[in-house]
Amino acid sequence: MNAPSITTSSAEETQVPSRFNLQAALKDAFKTALITLALSIPILSYKTEQNGGELFLASRWWLVAAVVGIIFVLRVLEHAFLATKASRKALPDPHQATEPVHAEPSAYQKVSRFAIPLFLGVALSFPLLVYLVQGGLNESRYFVDLGILILTYVMLGWGLNIVVGLAGLLDLGYVAFYAVGAYSYALLSTTFGLSFWICLPLAGILAAFWGMILGFPVLRLRGDYLAIVTLAFGEIIRLVLINWVDLTNGGAGISSIPRATFFGVPFTSGDDGFAALFGLDFNAMHRYIFLYYLILGLALLTNFVTMRLRRLPIGRAWEALREDEIACRSLGINTTNTKLTAFAIGAMFGGFAGSFFAVRQGFVSPESFNFLESAIILAIVVLGGMGSQIGVAIAAIVLVGGPEMLRNLTFLKAVFGENFDPNEYRLLLFGAGMVAMMVWRPRGLISEREPSVILKERKAISGSLVKEGHG
Repeated sequence: MNAPSITTSSAEETQVPSRFNLQAALKDAFKTALITLALSIPILSYKTEQNGGELFLASRWWLVAAVVGIIFVLRVLEHAFLATKASRKALPDPHQATEPVHAEPSAYQKVSRFAIPLFLGVALSFPLLVYLVQGGLNESRYFVDLGILILTYVMLGWGLNIVVGLAGLLDLGYVAFYAVGAYSYALLSTTFGLSFWICLPLAGILAAFWGMILGFPVLRLRGDYLAIVTLAFGEIIRLVLINWVDLTNGGAGISSIPRATFFGVPFTSGDDGFAALFGLDFNAMHRYIFLYYLILGLALLTNFVTMRLRRLPIGRAWEALREDEIACRSLGINTTNTKLTAFAIGAMFGGFAGSFFAVRQGFVSPESFNFLESAIILAIVVLGGMGSQIGVAIAAIVLVGGPEMLRNLTFLKAVFGENFDPNEYRLLLFGAGMVAMMVWRPRGLISEREPSVILKERKAISGSLVKEGHG
């Protein structure tokens, strides 16, 4: 929908927006509100409720009116914001030609100096902080589980960031490697009795092998065609897990997966358990805190390896491939090996995360590895800024921790009624957030990156100067 002009122009050679056209903005906002009303009637106006054995429709026209009103106001504010932004861009800077240009650190550089150590310190002390706030180990169970879930998606996002952010290969089937790692540990541990520490590297190797198998057929594909093939690969893996009943137990999944041990010491209440070894009172939360630090270590390992690889020739080859494959070939770079290494290394970290998922849950099934998981992981990478490690971590906290926080907004029931469940609107908020990012931050939360090779001084590169943004 093309918005009508909301500014007036002067008769000068340079067309400079002089004021906000309220009439045009109200007209466009009214049209937008009408479209919202038409879409809201079949979706929001009625809700099915059950009273005893009867099923009836309960009207929610107040919700429709609230949504339409909010959209109307937001559309007017958007026009006002765009008009102000356009007028500022059109006016020349009076200091532009008189003041010298200084290479001062960017906002990202200033924030990253203390933000990264701060995030790392909070992550390392998170169980202790939760314990002090909640007043006990058992009371902190929910937040420790939430931290484990967030760190799992941080690791998955960093693994996919190698393929999408650095190499520029759009992968919609990353959840397939997640599934390979989970089922590898489940089958090896239940069938052969192998421990988690032996199965962890094996799961990564098997996932990397499947990454290379995916990489060979898509060597000549890019863009939408590559996305379609990777999407099909993810669905093929899921269908194989469902239908190969003799190996995977089909849709029933694999249960009774052995738990991880502290290097051979189980988290049990016996004399050979973890608590007895260290002279502690037995508590089931010891295992969950161990799992938290285990996934934190795996995520930090993923970040460390990725940052080191970026400074190696293979990392610079990934970035060259992302910018222009033809130019990459003309420079003598083997694009076949470059793509295969990106797929294999990214898949390996996905396999590590899958193995951890299996040992944490104690149960795996094909339903845990559907396309929505791939979409969430890809959204984390795109939202954070493709190629940005800290951006992916922030996006994982927002996209994974945000919906969980919706469950605790019980005070909204006093406003919208006892039957109001804010968690039902998580996908709506997710879509609205992605649209807002496309409008105001199309290159992600962190749209600047530091160069992989530094000659004299370290400077950030703006996202507007590179094709894919942060990389």
